[in-house]
Amino acid sequence: MSSTDLLKKVRKIEIKTRKLSRQIFAGEYHSAFKGRGMAFSEVREYQYGDDVRNMDWNVTARLNAPYVKVFEEEREMTVMLLVDVSGSGRFGSVSKTKRDLTAEVGAVLSFSASANNDKVGALFFSDKVEKFIPPKKGRSHLLMILRELIDFEPQSRKTDISEALRFLTNAIKKRCTAFLLSDLMDFNEDRKPKFEDALKIAAGRHDLSVINIYDKRERELPDIGMLRVSDAETGGEMWIDTSSRRVREEYAKWSEDVNIAVRQTLRKYKVDSADISTDSDYVKGLITLFKSR
Repeated sequence: MSSTDLLKKVRKIEIKTRKLSRQIFAGEYHSAFKGRGMAFSEVREYQYGDDVRNMDWNVTARLNAPYVKVFEEEREMTVMLLVDVSGSGRFGSVSKTKRDLTAEVGAVLSFSASANNDKVGALFFSDKVEKFIPPKKGRSHLLMILRELIDFEPQSRKTDISEALRFLTNAIKKRCTAFLLSDLMDFNEDRKPKFEDALKIAAGRHDLSVINIYDKRERELPDIGMLRVSDAETGGEMWIDTSSRRVREEYAKWSEDVNIAVRQTLRKYKVDSADISTDSDYVKGLITLFKSR
């Protein structure tokens, strides 16, 4: 993509997603994602019903009247986007690829976080951490993240979600709000996710949410006869007969088993999640995620 085309695309997505985050998501995001704790604000005279544990005994003794400390929620947070840039993200059977959808969802989250006065950072990964952008504030910083969401070219096409989660755990010491944007295609032969152990640790350290970006053709095959398919991450190719009912049913069963295993793992570690398809309205998916919190 030429620099001119990239700038046009960045501007187009910025206008769309900034408007969405301002008009739709600002309140939802603010309500769904809380600050790290309570910060001291001021002292005032004790009122009936105040928690005596908040008594400020030094001020009380000095003024010879009961005073309590008042606390306010710390709203400023650090938000990290963990963005899957492996080869499978290039797939899309409808109007956009998974990578295109990831860019828009990531942009909405970034602008929503910025509107909440939060720092935003990003981690782009394949089967390794491809690029780490430390969290900061500011429009130029957000636009840099948006450019990478649109046009980042990874060195590897494979996937290792555990690597990204381990990096998050080690690189961000204070508790942050993290969004994993991925198609979650990282599982063992038994169809269970490879990243369970890393997820357990990351979810215990940070407020982690998972946004599963998928295409409907990854969950069911159309009846269109012989079809040559290729693995975007390994390069392997094969022919399959989609006119066979048995082939379509086995494929659907395999896909459902993988998705069930992922959902069970996320529930096990109390990780909020949303499934968003390339042919669906991601606004609804994000609002559902926010409201579920």
